[in-house]
Amino acid sequence: MASSPEGRVIMFMGRLLTFVALAVSLAACGARNDAPIADTVLTNGRIYTVESDTPWVSAVAIKDGVYIALGDDEAMQKHIGKSTQVIDLNGRMAMPGINDAHSHPFSGAIKELYECSFPFSAAPDEIVAKLRDCVAANPTSAWITGGQWDSDFFKNHHIASPRSLLDSVSGDKAVFFADDSGHNGWANSKALALAGITKQTPDPANGKIGRDPKTGEPNGILLEDAVTLLEAVIPERTSAEYVTAARQVVSIANALGITGMKDANAKPPAMAALQTLDKAGELSMYMAAAISTPYGHREVALDYAALEAARTQYASPHVLTDFVKIFMDGVPTASRTAAMLAPYTPDAHGHAGDGVLHVPQEQLSADLIELDRRGFTVKIHTAGDRSVRVALNAIAAAREANGNSGLRHELAHAGYVDDADMKRFVTLNTVADVSPVIWHPSPIITSVINAVGRPRGEHYWPIRQFLDDGTEVAAGSDWPSAVTSPTPWTGIEAFVTRRDPDGKTPGALWPEQAITLEEAIRIYTLNGARALKLEHKTGSVKVGKSADLIVLDRNLFDVPIDAVGDAKVLTTFFAGSIVYRTQP
Repeated sequence: MASSPEGRVIMFMGRLLTFVALAVSLAACGARNDAPIADTVLTNGRIYTVESDTPWVSAVAIKDGVYIALGDDEAMQKHIGKSTQVIDLNGRMAMPGINDAHSHPFSGAIKELYECSFPFSAAPDEIVAKLRDCVAANPTSAWITGGQWDSDFFKNHHIASPRSLLDSVSGDKAVFFADDSGHNGWANSKALALAGITKQTPDPANGKIGRDPKTGEPNGILLEDAVTLLEAVIPERTSAEYVTAARQVVSIANALGITGMKDANAKPPAMAALQTLDKAGELSMYMAAAISTPYGHREVALDYAALEAARTQYASPHVLTDFVKIFMDGVPTASRTAAMLAPYTPDAHGHAGDGVLHVPQEQLSADLIELDRRGFTVKIHTAGDRSVRVALNAIAAAREANGNSGLRHELAHAGYVDDADMKRFVTLNTVADVSPVIWHPSPIITSVINAVGRPRGEHYWPIRQFLDDGTEVAAGSDWPSAVTSPTPWTGIEAFVTRRDPDGKTPGALWPEQAITLEEAIRIYTLNGARALKLEHKTGSVKVGKSADLIVLDRNLFDVPIDAVGDAKVLTTFFAGSIVYRTQP
């Protein structure tokens, strides 16, 4: 029959149908290959991307730790295969992981793990009781360290001899407690003796040793540079303790939705511990390290070669070491040590003053020129408007000497800025690093306003003006300074309300400087990623970026703004893997 005309037609049609079927099959295979199969697909969510072109999606597909597709549930179906984990978000809000641009994570973790801690609000009898318990619980320890007492503690409580109060229950142990800013300290007699601080010890250049007004003997209070005299003799934690602290940092951060953080004063033992975790695959977050430099009065150049050596030694995939920290002044609290353009209000002894400037203009400019040339982003502690101006002058010198390197240097704690300097942040490509989370009424803000004076002191944290001027703003917790936790949620709420998220202190702090919720979230996510030099990799939900995502117990845009600070993280993803999940 095949040789007949009919047979040949039938054979031809059969082959044609076979060819068509094969072509369709191959085309189908090609279509499937064009849609890669995801490792994980999240569906049925309200996912806030922080990308202006597509701010919301309901589903994402993740493969090899990065987003490969965004859209609705239907669009994700082609990325689901037999091995794909499909997670139904049940309508919950998800958003990029938080990037905390300024924290002291090891100080916070060590405080929680090893130190004698009490709340900022603790009264003298509560501190004595806590110290008594700590002494009893640590019979073999030579030192008891911890804190933190409120900035106005010794203003609100008349204590004839702070040193003797600690002596009354410390036994043979040396005691040192830091204040809420981390810049000032309180020591007992044993600690002062070990540090060699006596009646004859002169005050350091930018510090003060508190003294008994009648005898001249040290009374236990140490301000600014005087603290370094005592810290020099406190034994360093072991490497094992630092690694334990690093694990504590990661655990706390991931539970709060933090997938990136900058250690604002990173020291070698901390960087080594982070690197150890990273090599073991335990560092489920990005950690930028602003390498520490000597604190206090300085008129000589930094050791640039040592900084470069540390950058090379401690860098690893998730430990980022292209950053340096410089302290320019103290804090504008009752200690009155932030460098201000105008004098403070007089203190109890009638002294006003304008604070302390640790590094003179010429030396800071030389440091910035060299560090900028070597590729370091510099974070400069500038809590007073005078130190802000000097720091901006130094950055201007670096721009003139090196051209625009593209490095965005940061002025930390820049809450007081003279009007003449506001727009210089933009022209000099400088970031306003706002931290700690005290852009709302609180006891430490009361101390600041009383020291700086009204109305000037109340004009603190010009966030709205920064954004309107085009200044880039990054935010950080500054934990454990002035805050008990690195949580971002109270900071986001207070950005919008300028009120105390805990409701403990009434009123609003310069409410005209409030910003929107969208702006606040962007500061804590994408701007934070830029502060870590990772904006190309994280900080928003975008195809090709790392799947660093958090799922919340509430939609921040649907609840009253005063409920944002209570937000809880249900799940944290880092590079596509779940690194934190609440217990069912």
